[in-house]
Amino acid sequence: MNEFLTIILSFPTVVYGVLLALCVIYWLLAATGLFELDTVDGWLGSDGDTIQPSSVAGMLAKIGLSGVPLTLVLTTLALFGWIVCFLAQRYLIPLVPGALRGFAGLAVAVAALVPGILATSATLRPLAMLIARLRPPIPPSVLGRTGQVVSPSVDERSGRAHFDDGGAGLILQVRAPPGQQFHRGDPVVLIEHLETANAFRVMSKTEFDQQ
Repeated sequence: MNEFLTIILSFPTVVYGVLLALCVIYWLLAATGLFELDTVDGWLGSDGDTIQPSSVAGMLAKIGLSGVPLTLVLTTLALFGWIVCFLAQRYLIPLVPGALRGFAGLAVAVAALVPGILATSATLRPLAMLIARLRPPIPPSVLGRTGQVVSPSVDERSGRAHFDDGGAGLILQVRAPPGQQFHRGDPVVLIEHLETANAFRVMSKTEFDQQ
């Protein structure tokens, strides 16, 4: 027991332990009604369908977790990071010479993000897919609206664009026509809803205006 407490209260395990504890406290406060479940998402702007473009939303989309509450992602990442650090501190760091253990701990704390992110993505991706299926369909009235590409690029397989809806705005998954590609900042027009991909086909605004 003493060894367990020593490990969890020592660097680097304590870093992820504190983050995990904060997440647990947040969930407890949310359960009592003191916080809304999407409070943190609102602070960081992570809801990719209802707010202005966000780097946080982009990162979640890259690991397949678009639509998953940011608080749940952070909690799961903290848990897996804590597990990685605990195991490393229990079995690997003791093998490092004493003078270098501080550097080894720092390296473990940073390196734990990699398996942590991979494990978080694998664990929560089914939930992201379920959320995408349950999300209400976007009204067809958005067709014909002009927006701007916010992802690095848009091709026939992936991409995102921001559209003004008279409110906070929409960030939608969009696809370019076969053989075409758009880049960040390019103006595009929604022309078709792709139901199977839960995305929209877009075309260049210049080309749309010429028709």
